[in-house]
Amino acid sequence: MPVDDEDRWAVHDRYGNHVYLTRERWLHILARRPWLEPFHGAILETLRRGKRKQDPLQPRKYKYYSRCLGLSPDYNHLVVVVLFSEAAASSAEWCPTTTR
Repeated sequence: MPVDDEDRWAVHDRYGNHVYLTRERWLHILARRPWLEPFHGAILETLRRGKRKQDPLQPRKYKYYSRCLGLSPDYNHLVVVVLFSEAAASSAEWCPTTTR
């Protein structure tokens, strides 16, 4: 897993956006959903290769989706929410600030 430093994991999504998951966010996820602990790599892979949908009310918010085997029988996809910052990397691109 690419690690920028000890406190975050960085990836590029299929659209070329730099997205990172902070250790603080990861611990927050596990506090509410401890069964996701073995899926850390799959979550990063969802950010790398998953399809995404933009939130209609918050244009900086996206949900990344990917099929995931091994989840409980009622679930078959991982959904990762990313909120990009208002600061632009260039005139037409958003820079990510957090992944939750």
